[in-house]
Amino acid sequence: MREAPTWRIPVGVLLLVAALGLYGIAIASLVPSLIGRWNALAQFPVYVVLGVAWILPLRRFLIWMETGRWG
Repeated sequence: MREAPTWRIPVGVLLLVAALGLYGIAIASLVPSLIGRWNALAQFPVYVVLGVAWILPLRRFLIWMETGRWG
């Protein structure tokens, strides 16, 4: 258990917010031009997958924030 504060947590939170912002901007600017003419029911699964995809690398990132190791 950690007894002293570490620099990785605030830096990690800032990096996470920045990365999610960039990801959101990229999705909002690129995806509508690709699937904008599709039916709403066809667009729905694409946006669901893209909305959940950012979670995949999050586990290792949170482990790094807490322990300093990637695994």
